[in-house]
Amino acid sequence: MAVRVQQADFDIGAELTALTQGNPGIGGVCCFTGLVRDLHPQAGEQAGTVRALTLEHYPGMTERQLAAIEAEARARWPLEACLIIHRHGRMEPGEKIVLVACASAHREAAFDACRFLMDWLKSKAPFWKLEETGHGTRWVDSRHSDEEAARRWDQPAG
Repeated sequence: MAVRVQQADFDIGAELTALTQGNPGIGGVCCFTGLVRDLHPQAGEQAGTVRALTLEHYPGMTERQLAAIEAEARARWPLEACLIIHRHGRMEPGEKIVLVACASAHREAAFDACRFLMDWLKSKAPFWKLEETGHGTRWVDSRHSDEEAARRWDQPAG
């Protein structure tokens, strides 16, 4: 299990090298990196320029929830390795927020597990987002589309 919640930035190449090093059973790695965007339209509102995004979390609780999500992915797919890095604190547009990487003997499991992890992180991970715009700050509500994406995985493993 490799789950980290941290304030510091990360090096994607170094993380993927560490994830796969010494495991010749890995035939494919799928990864997703999420970045802070400079625009965020809210339903029924004009899109505004985002100057910064602050992610808050509850230490301990957040790591436990991410570990449970990662364990669910391992129960569903034959993964050789898995990594979730999620940042917290204040970040500006273009900065990395999250890295999810799944390694498996075959690409299909890696692709599916990576998509599952991102869908569940967006809807079940306990992070709170505060956007700074030219109009002040606002808490970001969860998006209906994120909830819908997570529902496709409602069937438990096994």
